[in-house]
Amino acid sequence: MDQTFRPLLEALKQIGVDAQAVDAAAQEAQRSGRSVRAVLINDQVVTEEQLTAAAAAAFGINTIDLVSFTPDPQALKRIPMSVVLRHRVIGLSINDGELVVGVTDPGDVVALDDVRAATGMTVRPAVVARSEVRRIIEKLQRESSDLGDLVDEAEDTAMSAQAAGVDDAPIVRYVNNLIEQAVMNRASDLHLEPTEDEMRVRYRIDGVLHEVDIVPRGVMAALISRIKIMSGVDITERRIPQNGRITALIRDRPVDLRTATLPTVWGEKIVLRVLDTGGIDLDMNKLGFTQHNLSRFAESFTKPHGMVLVTGPTGSGKSTTLYATLGRISKPEVNVITVEDPVEYRLRGVNQVQVNAKAGLTFAAVLPAILRSDPDVVLIGEIRDSHTAQIAVEASLTGHLVLSTLHTNDAPGAVTRLTEMGIEPFLVGSSLDCVLAQRLSRRLCDWCKEAYTPTEEELIGARWPFEDLVVPEALYRPKGCRNCANTGYRGRIAIHEVMPISPEIESLTIRRASSNEIREVALDQGMYDLRADGLAKASGGLTSVREISRVAI
Repeated sequence: MDQTFRPLLEALKQIGVDAQAVDAAAQEAQRSGRSVRAVLINDQVVTEEQLTAAAAAAFGINTIDLVSFTPDPQALKRIPMSVVLRHRVIGLSINDGELVVGVTDPGDVVALDDVRAATGMTVRPAVVARSEVRRIIEKLQRESSDLGDLVDEAEDTAMSAQAAGVDDAPIVRYVNNLIEQAVMNRASDLHLEPTEDEMRVRYRIDGVLHEVDIVPRGVMAALISRIKIMSGVDITERRIPQNGRITALIRDRPVDLRTATLPTVWGEKIVLRVLDTGGIDLDMNKLGFTQHNLSRFAESFTKPHGMVLVTGPTGSGKSTTLYATLGRISKPEVNVITVEDPVEYRLRGVNQVQVNAKAGLTFAAVLPAILRSDPDVVLIGEIRDSHTAQIAVEASLTGHLVLSTLHTNDAPGAVTRLTEMGIEPFLVGSSLDCVLAQRLSRRLCDWCKEAYTPTEEELIGARWPFEDLVVPEALYRPKGCRNCANTGYRGRIAIHEVMPISPEIESLTIRRASSNEIREVALDQGMYDLRADGLAKASGGLTSVREISRVAI
């Protein structure tokens, strides 16, 4: 083990970190060849705040919190980007000719020597958190595309769509950086929204939008043209919405993005949906199912025939759940065919068909051909109309297992939605086997979530199911730290509502009962609704009561 870490380990013990855990981490680092810092953080022996404070104490220097401190732009520019990237150091401020440099490892004397040589200034180190340094460096890399020069270029040369397609053009580098940072920040969507004077760039991370950049209006046309070229859509068409697809290589792995353009009063808005299969775990045991809900759901999709529906709003994880379900079903002896618009994730061993409306290859047109291809399991991306619904119902009644999605607010609503689409109630009752409704709730950050004792008023306001769910002694709420970008949340967890179609619910369906009547029977038969499932996960410290109130009715 590098001896420069000895003072750090001793300092960690002095600030109250468990000495045995620290020694065990050091031994693990020596055994595995990983860095001590990586073991300490990744194995959750210490928080990043503790590690930063210990490093400062070990070497007798100050620490600076970059969450509340804004680096001086002149100090940032003094250190060449090559040195910044090589040593992960940044300029923080300039005081009386002295450059204050943010470092993550104060024992790295080579880094400080390189900064002195590159700047010709006296250097004073200060310890900063590694995640904050990474965030600032990523911002500097985005800005290295130099949008100011792009504005000049656009004005001087009337930058055209062809210029936006040149591989080494600044606009190309800027778009590539935007996409890369979106993927690395776990964004699900990238929004480019024109306004009267500029274009706003936002990422949707864990279901919430965050503004990350402002693009001058002079660059907007070239930016839109570049994305259209990458997406394979008509760059001259600005009056109607268009849909396309991008495959980008992000750090040596392919990532697909779905592009949607939308004409607005200030220009075309573009949304890129990130379809990163590398960031999705399709293990059903890791999707947030309780054992109760998983066993009820698994009982339906392990049957040889019938229809299983997953419902919820856009972006609620329906496709991920269905793909995980296919992962359980797909075997060499089973013929699985899907029809999707678009194919979001490519699955090994599954026959996937892409809908193409322009060529006449719609859901309704392709489904009969699929049923003539001897399938055992059919996945329909979405039931959008009565014709598609009718074919899905008939397929489930003729010996096929049919999986699909439907837009309803809850599980009982799927039954009445199918009858409203013109499907005979007796066909719905006999074909439908199970409905799963779901939402995505932000997961509390494991590093900074804090326990508290809930008040009776809070529990009543959350409509806590006192009879069905034990009131916990403590709940958890977000606090905010560097690991979660000071939001208190990191990642998301699904909450579910599983409704198997029992003989009683089938009978209610045939006589066109309301969704409220069906819900009452389903609850009596053991269904936990979305709110109850969410509150159960809040009691386990996975999310907060406020977050459940935000996403569940």
